[in-house]
Amino acid sequence: MANNDKTRAHVWEIAAQRITQHVEPTYIGDEMLRGHEDEIRARLAYSEMFGTVSECGFITNSLHGFTLGYSPDWLVGDDGQAEAKSRRQRFQVQTIVDGTPDEHVLQLQSGLVVTERNWIDYVSYSGGMPMAVIRVEPNDAMQTAIIAAGRDFEQRVQDAIGTYHKRLEAGDLRWVPTERVVEQEMHL
Repeated sequence: MANNDKTRAHVWEIAAQRITQHVEPTYIGDEMLRGHEDEIRARLAYSEMFGTVSECGFITNSLHGFTLGYSPDWLVGDDGQAEAKSRRQRFQVQTIVDGTPDEHVLQLQSGLVVTERNWIDYVSYSGGMPMAVIRVEPNDAMQTAIIAAGRDFEQRVQDAIGTYHKRLEAGDLRWVPTERVVEQEMHL
């Protein structure tokens, strides 16, 4: 597993979520808003072309000694699923020419690890352009690496949580309990 600033920050983020049982809200920008709308359009176009799909929520898999989660955009039959991406037109042209972008391969393979389905369709959508549907099947080597990285990440999170509790119990800190104020309550 990578040992870089992004990975270390994510370890602290997950440790904090587990300690507090709270997920802090994140900013939703124009790209994400467009993505939500385009996902609906992509799902409708996909189902018209390939048949009935079903939506589902967040799925977790704990079979590898840690819990890994994934939220498919939709399921297809008993053995498939799809992951839709809203793409700017320049990226859509590149996807049509080059295939599945490298930056999405790990997410697709992780989704297959979690759901244990036989394939995932990468659906690249850009309104006004052809929608690209690329079938991706499990890659054993990549999935083995994902599972190993997941185990390593889980150990790092557990170590961070353990160190946090030891530090609080050590008595060398002055700490004061506080109360969380939910943002929506602050504006009422």
